[in-house]
Amino acid sequence: MTNKPTSSKNRKGMLELLQEAQSQTGFLSQEAMAKIAESLAVSKSDVYGVATFYSFLSTKPQGRNVIRICQSLPCHLKDGQGVIDSIAKELGIKPGETTKDGKFTFTMTNCIGECDKAPAMLINDDVHGNLTPARIAQILKTYK
Repeated sequence: MTNKPTSSKNRKGMLELLQEAQSQTGFLSQEAMAKIAESLAVSKSDVYGVATFYSFLSTKPQGRNVIRICQSLPCHLKDGQGVIDSIAKELGIKPGETTKDGKFTFTMTNCIGECDKAPAMLINDDVHGNLTPARIAQILKTYK
């Protein structure tokens, strides 16, 4: 028996299915990924590989508000680390963690397409740019 590579035809629409599944439950469960694999006639590992490649997809439960901090060069050069430190201090969690009350998940991501507003972050679908450490508490308060 040989392992044939998965056809790109079978993978068509996988990303959209993953996004749809995540929008229903807030993350991609093992069961949801298995159903997607079955519906596309691909392996579960193929689906898992795509799900874990994209930073906007999550295979574990997330908080009600997902904070995505851009870690690209423009944000880094404009005190992105100060913004990261301020969020961590304000929420009491580090990147990759969720607050105990489930209100916030704090993640790092590559470019969010807001380089002209560096440093920038997304909270859910809301863009916040030209950030300073001093503005973080005020912004987060609107999501609590």
